[in-house]
Amino acid sequence: MADNITRWTVSVSKDTDDTVRSHLAQRGMKQGDLSRFIEEAVKWRVLDQTMAEARGKFADLPADELDALLDEAVTATRARG
Repeated sequence: MADNITRWTVSVSKDTDDTVRSHLAQRGMKQGDLSRFIEEAVKWRVLDQTMAEARGKFADLPADELDALLDEAVTATRARG
C-alpha cells in the first residue's frame, strides 16, 4: 500500500485546523485519521464539482429530452452488465 501513497504539504487556517481536529476528536478519531478524512473530503468535492459541471451542460435541455437520454443510458448500461 505504501506504493499508492503520495504525501501532500498543505496549509490551512488555524480555525480550520482547530475545527477539523475537534470534529475528529468528537468522533473518537485519532490524529492519523486526518489523512483519511482529507482524502474523503477531496473525493466528495471533486464529485460535487463534476456533477455541477454535468448539470450545467444539460441546463438548456428540456426535461423530457433529458429523461429520455438518462433512460437510454441506463438501459444501455444494464444491457452491458
